[in-house]
Amino acid sequence: MQTLLSLSDLKPGQSAKIERFLDEAMGVLRLQEMGLLPGTLVEVLRKAPWGGPIQIKVRGSLLSLRRSEAALLSVLPA
Repeated sequence: MQTLLSLSDLKPGQSAKIERFLDEAMGVLRLQEMGLLPGTLVEVLRKAPWGGPIQIKVRGSLLSLRRSEAALLSVLPA
């Protein structure tokens, strides 16, 4: 059985399936509107240095997330 991680824990080139939101904060609705829903596959493309944003690919689109937003998503590495 694999361990759930936060999306912000993944390294560039890694893919994962979103399992759930770790916190039902206000930012979760924004993430859902961007298509980040449980069961969705995502791939981390780049991570900016010094705590900058994370670029991901989801459903054929490229998105940039703050690390704090990525930390709200619990994922299962693919």
